[in-house]
Amino acid sequence: MRKPFEVGDLCFGRHPVLDLLRADPKRCLKLYLSRSAEEPFRRRVIAMAKGGGIPVQYVEMSFLDRLAPLSVHQGVVARVAPVTLLDFWEFVEDIPPSPEPLLVVLLDHVKDPQNLGAIVRTAEACGAAGLLLPKRRAALPTGSVVKASAGAVFRVPIVSIVNVARAIGDLQELGFFSVGLDAAGERSLFAGSLPERLLLVIGEESGLSRLAKEHCDEIRKIPMRGKGESLNVSVAASIGMYEWFRARESTS
Repeated sequence: MRKPFEVGDLCFGRHPVLDLLRADPKRCLKLYLSRSAEEPFRRRVIAMAKGGGIPVQYVEMSFLDRLAPLSVHQGVVARVAPVTLLDFWEFVEDIPPSPEPLLVVLLDHVKDPQNLGAIVRTAEACGAAGLLLPKRRAALPTGSVVKASAGAVFRVPIVSIVNVARAIGDLQELGFFSVGLDAAGERSLFAGSLPERLLLVIGEESGLSRLAKEHCDEIRKIPMRGKGESLNVSVAASIGMYEWFRARESTS
């Protein structure tokens, strides 16, 4: 069963949605547009969404009626983040220069909001400079994530990326060493210290995507005993972040 959206996660109606796209498009995570929307409005809202890199899903009016019951949605509903997502290059401009130690975390299509919230909370505790999220096929910082993170999403820079592989490559060019966590890794996470300027790439329990693996400088695994095949993604992320943090603390 599809979980209902929280009230604060939605913006609906033609004028409110257009105002959102004009004034604060980075908060717009996704648009649901009726297949029967009038052509002039349809062209306008699609053009604005494309300009902001916002995914659009075409749906029936009945879907919107269920999504935003008791509202006058006029054939369009936007899913909205309670925080403004940073543009990748905006984030990069504020990164302290080398050789200052820095941790950036990239989530490779982690879909569960509770896991995302827990990861953001740990990222704040470990002093991560930012958390990178793809806008498609991934959990995004909605109200449930705010709650799971204990408000950390308001304090850790959350960065929107279009392409995981491209983001890894761009950060490598900026001097980051990328380590992906995956059960198929040949080297243990604990076999040698992690680089001081680290891009930690984390996927779902099923592992990293093929492209993420191909673009990372190194793939490491978290050694395990017992019969479990994998750790919960938020647990694995926490172990990876704290391994980097532990080394920095021991030398400070």
